[in-house]
Amino acid sequence: MRIPDNCVMVIFGASGDLTHRKLIPALYNLAVDGLLPRNFAVVGFARKPKTNESFREELLESVKEHSRTKLSEDGKWAQFASMLHYCQGDYSTPEDYEKLDAVLSQIDADHGTEGNRLFYIATPPEVYPTITEHLGTSAMGRPSGPGRWSRLIIEKPFGRDLKSARSLNEHVHKYFNEDQLYRIDHYLGKETVQNILVFRFANGIFEPIWNRRYVDSVQITVAEEIGIETRGAYYESAGVIRDIVQNHLLQLLALTAMEPPSEFSADSVRNEKVKVLKAIRVDTSVGDGTVRGQYGPGKVGGQLVPGYVQEAGVAVDSTTETWLAMKFFVDNWRWAGVPWYIRSGKRMPKRVTEIAIQFKMPPLMLFSRATARDIEPNELVLNIQPDEGISLRFGSKVPGTGENIQPVKMDFSYSSSFNKAAPEAYERLLLDCMLGDSTLFTRSDEVEAQWQIINPVIEGWQSPNASSVDMYRAGTPGPKESDDFIRKDKREWRRLW
Repeated sequence: MRIPDNCVMVIFGASGDLTHRKLIPALYNLAVDGLLPRNFAVVGFARKPKTNESFREELLESVKEHSRTKLSEDGKWAQFASMLHYCQGDYSTPEDYEKLDAVLSQIDADHGTEGNRLFYIATPPEVYPTITEHLGTSAMGRPSGPGRWSRLIIEKPFGRDLKSARSLNEHVHKYFNEDQLYRIDHYLGKETVQNILVFRFANGIFEPIWNRRYVDSVQITVAEEIGIETRGAYYESAGVIRDIVQNHLLQLLALTAMEPPSEFSADSVRNEKVKVLKAIRVDTSVGDGTVRGQYGPGKVGGQLVPGYVQEAGVAVDSTTETWLAMKFFVDNWRWAGVPWYIRSGKRMPKRVTEIAIQFKMPPLMLFSRATARDIEPNELVLNIQPDEGISLRFGSKVPGTGENIQPVKMDFSYSSSFNKAAPEAYERLLLDCMLGDSTLFTRSDEVEAQWQIINPVIEGWQSPNASSVDMYRAGTPGPKESDDFIRKDKREWRRLW
């Protein structure tokens, strides 16, 4: 494994949940695995007053709770903690950026980080323009010399519609070149998501049948047991279409549907994804082509949970969707006529993310004594979470003298096939950014193409003829209207619970 250049990482929003739950545990795991640069440091930047020591103590508790590797007595935490620093500052105050610049210069001298800068914006989206402008107008945002680099990671959401996404892209491009920008979607760091391309293009038996001639339909599901937790205010302005569908789900679709790239490079892969995104058409043949739902009170995991409108920060008359089903078509030569069904929701019976490719039935039934009930279509399922792996369903003869046919599965599981824990998504993505590999990050034209798909849907919901938001009990698979939605095509949702 290639080790990144010496560098310092600045985290804006260092007091936030993302830093404590994901970023610092990911960096600690990279340190344990020996994958961080030889000379490396982290500077947390936030408004709250803290010392280096208090910052380290807070992060120690975060690592204890959220790291995939447990703390040991070998001194690795002490070594890692020595890399952690804190700088108090306000995101809109120029003098605080001057203070940060001085801290970075001192770290270069003390830690040998050689002027390479990795800036991570882990703040609310409304602060993105302010931070990028201050960085861009200072020396920090520019490489300090030949062979040196400065990179910027921006969290989702990148805009809340097409207009705002374009405006943010234009603003950021004033200060940073596209090759300096890393728009992060943590789903792309998950092992099974990365394995989509390997599965398709490193194996000779699947690509020939990966098309409209053999595939009947595709279902992509992103289901979560959790509700909105403490994100009521954010979710009211986002809903599931902005929180999950516009980014995670469309990325899964693009990776599954894309053509083979000419080479495995960042631009080649992303070029093919953009082609898919530009070919996507939302089906509007049934109403507005969507089914929206909102969870009410119910039980999840045996525990009573409140409905969405009872959550903190949510309006009592809110019509924000927490569940969504849609149908897409990819209007290109490979996928013409194949429906892509997507569904995503909160407060589902269990957490699951998967891509299910259902193949067409055999053209001729040779087994006369077998009934239609006995024969089920072949199905390939890419399990993304929580149990990462791949399964293939096919028909098999039941032992005996008859012609009874029964579906069986062949399963591949990461946990049983490899004697090592898979890295967390943020580990892979942070490492790739340090290495300058942007393959798993979204490019500006990708972001805008995703919004071009979703924008008309959101605008359509403002129409008097738009479908209503249907209710479903927490702990159930979503509104019953979603079953009618797919049954109109003589298909059924996969049973996942």
